[in-house]
Amino acid sequence: MSRTSPRPAQRERGATLAFLGGADTVTGSRYLLTDSTARVLVDCGLFQGFKVLRRRNRASFPVPPDSIDAVLLTHAHLDHSGYLPALVRDGFRGHIFASEGTIALCRIMLLDSAHLMEEEARHASRHGWSRHEQPRALYTVDDALTALDRFVSVSAGDDISLVGSMRARFLAAGHILGAMSVYVDVGGHRVCFTGDLGRVDDPLMRPPRVFEGADLLVTESTYGDRRHSEVDPQGQLGDIVRRTVRRGGVVLIPAFAVGRTETVLLHLSRLRERGDIPDDVPIYVNSPMAISVADVYRDRPDEHRISRDEVERMYEVATPVRSVDESKLLNLRGGPMIIISASGMLEGGRVLHHLRSYGPETRNTIVLTGFQAAGTRGARLLAGERSLRIFGSDVPIRAEVAVIDAMSAHADADGLIAWMSAAPHPPQIAYVTHGEPAAADTLRLRIERELGWSAQVPDHEQQVRLGADIATSYATST
Repeated sequence: MSRTSPRPAQRERGATLAFLGGADTVTGSRYLLTDSTARVLVDCGLFQGFKVLRRRNRASFPVPPDSIDAVLLTHAHLDHSGYLPALVRDGFRGHIFASEGTIALCRIMLLDSAHLMEEEARHASRHGWSRHEQPRALYTVDDALTALDRFVSVSAGDDISLVGSMRARFLAAGHILGAMSVYVDVGGHRVCFTGDLGRVDDPLMRPPRVFEGADLLVTESTYGDRRHSEVDPQGQLGDIVRRTVRRGGVVLIPAFAVGRTETVLLHLSRLRERGDIPDDVPIYVNSPMAISVADVYRDRPDEHRISRDEVERMYEVATPVRSVDESKLLNLRGGPMIIISASGMLEGGRVLHHLRSYGPETRNTIVLTGFQAAGTRGARLLAGERSLRIFGSDVPIRAEVAVIDAMSAHADADGLIAWMSAAPHPPQIAYVTHGEPAAADTLRLRIERELGWSAQVPDHEQQVRLGADIATSYATST
């Protein structure tokens, strides 16, 4: 199997698939389909976590952006969408196809991402904690606005004509509002990209549509080496709140602004309705993006499980924190109180200021509610580190660190295998991506042993030719 060159001079004959991201990490999903008529990119995410991965965001894109004819976006999370402003700035001029829900969320998330990047660059320059003499944002708010003009809405189930002979079909994937799996017909082959698959038992989102079958499957593997805990996450959250309140502390919940914040609010509202947590303890949502997302969920009741009334109760349980001054005041207020703030892996945003203020105090609790990618502050906390570098200083973490494993919006390994097993026929090969190396390889083994399919964990920038020889070439290459 060959690899993509940094700047291919011409398009390959026949159809090819290149793994430009998400192939050795759980972030940066980017998959390139090429045939003699078109070049289509599925997802265009940011790399997160270890610095060696984040550096890829600053590298030139592996193919010239102006050579890409279209982008298909599975959902709005930044590890799938967050590089789009840079791609458009650097020359991409095609359409970005996505569901209405994804477009609505991207209008919020990409602008917020750009704003935070610009703010962080200014803060680093002002306080001198960057190694760069003149820190620069990866992209600007203007770049994000320009990228948003390229979006085109598609509906689940529609058969979309792309460029040349390529066609695509989007099917609901659960996970977060607007999330889709994408089926692409290219060169006489059908390729399915799972995107991020949701859970059958998610309290907020509906389950993903079953796998309809494909010649090639490109699957995520975020939780490919584990099963979700059977412990009730709502009960766990209630226990954490009660014991922290008893000692007068602050419950700090780093949460992704899209999806996870809604799930946390849903659990808190149900706990408060039942009297399982004190009703006089204030709850704050300190994430401008999460506040903006509320209307997107309100406007699309058919895409999630809960009623309009419960959506309203879910959002009414917390006080939104809008201004920077209001955010700063929270750091002076002290407990007891609950703060929900982005980012979920402690990599940026207002939560870092709260972590710096409340992390050193033993009466407080930091609650990790989602996947923590390797190299992030959240992953370091999860591994037991109790000193974190924040804004150029080492901050001791003496607060309790609590973990709620069962709140993830991703299907676990059993869920992924169950979804695949519905296929009317096995694919020629399943490529296992978007997972840490151990998770991806564990899922690969399960696919081979339990489903009897050929499976491979691709390398970063590996390229494969679509055709009848895929399984054979894989077998000889290993």
